[in-house]
Amino acid sequence: MSLFQRTKHAPIEPLSASAHNQAPVPLVDAYDPNRKSTVGLDLMTYEQLEEFGQELDAVRQRVLDNLGQEDADYIRRVIRVQKWFEVLGRIGIFLPIFPPAFIAGVILLSLSKIIENMEIGHNVMHGQYDWMNDPMIDGKRYEWDNVAPAQDWKHGHNFIHHTYTNIHGMDRDIGYGLLRIDDGQPWYPNHRFNLPLAFLLMLFFEWGVMYHGIELDEYLGGKMSKEEFIARKKRAYVKVRRQLFKDYVVYPVIACAAIPFVGWWAPLAVLAANFTANLVRNIWTFLVIFCGHFPADVETFDEEDAQNETRGQWYLRQLLGSANISGSKPFHVMTGNLSHQIEHHLFPDIPARRYREVKVDVQRLVEKYGLRYNEGRLSKQLMSVARQLAVYSKKPSDPYKVGKSPESKALRRAKREAKQAAQAA
Repeated sequence: MSLFQRTKHAPIEPLSASAHNQAPVPLVDAYDPNRKSTVGLDLMTYEQLEEFGQELDAVRQRVLDNLGQEDADYIRRVIRVQKWFEVLGRIGIFLPIFPPAFIAGVILLSLSKIIENMEIGHNVMHGQYDWMNDPMIDGKRYEWDNVAPAQDWKHGHNFIHHTYTNIHGMDRDIGYGLLRIDDGQPWYPNHRFNLPLAFLLMLFFEWGVMYHGIELDEYLGGKMSKEEFIARKKRAYVKVRRQLFKDYVVYPVIACAAIPFVGWWAPLAVLAANFTANLVRNIWTFLVIFCGHFPADVETFDEEDAQNETRGQWYLRQLLGSANISGSKPFHVMTGNLSHQIEHHLFPDIPARRYREVKVDVQRLVEKYGLRYNEGRLSKQLMSVARQLAVYSKKPSDPYKVGKSPESKALRRAKREAKQAAQAA
């Protein structure tokens, strides 16, 4: 019997995700292990929080035990669709002499970039499909179509943001260091321009994410070594150069072949199409992210309250610190299922396509414990975010909330000294 014959009928080992675990861990205070977190005590008792955590752990494990070939087929099917959209979109934008084909090309290319960033890139880099052992969708290797390097994005997003969600001074995604979106943030003069700055961030969102990942503020604050900062800048430079070269040099140069048939402006049309597709993707991503994180009633927390939280308290913090966007099934796919932002924050390493079914269990527990579930249409959540930005752009009357006031500086200094004293003890 040949080797081919021996392996031809060998049983294929079924896919299993039961042991898959890349979930963030609760916040632990290494300096005071006896301290108890106060998160959620205004809503539940410690016993209820423990039960709440156990019930969500059970939901998580049930989904993991049920993951398999259907989920693998789904993500591979999405990748095929995305690739076809990109191919057809690229063909379309090379036909500017035929406006319907050109416009269709821009639309397909935009959809391709949205799907690649949201439903594929974001979710794959969360490790949601690592249990498949497929190198093409391995979260540790995947590099998305975006100017932000995957390595730095994963550190800032998967680790920092999903571990310290909405904790002041720890979650750098609260306002992205640019906007004042919460009452707990100190107000600075640039916050007067909250709305126009948010609009600019929306247009160039991928560039904002890239700059955010460099973490210049951490370096200037002495929290990052010079070597690490230089390494981050180098990765960003390499990735930016690659993305710009691909979209704004390679494809326009290829379009030069169409000049005899279209005219001298063929390369410019292709360049404009690529720019438009990136712009559409940036706007859509911004809307989904901001409407899932910053509408009214989304809660933020102080570090001292979250220290030594239980698993149940960590789950509750994710629930209270996120918001969902209601919509149709195609809408959810186009958001990478991040329209189920609450479920994503509860279970970030579970395939996002499962959030719709998980939502039923989450809402059951929300009702059982009398909690709040923040959900609304895209228009409702967007208006809420805009109102938040407008409200928090105004200078507070309380001097302790004005970042450059003597009172605010003294308060921050006192907090730093208290933390240093606790660490030295």
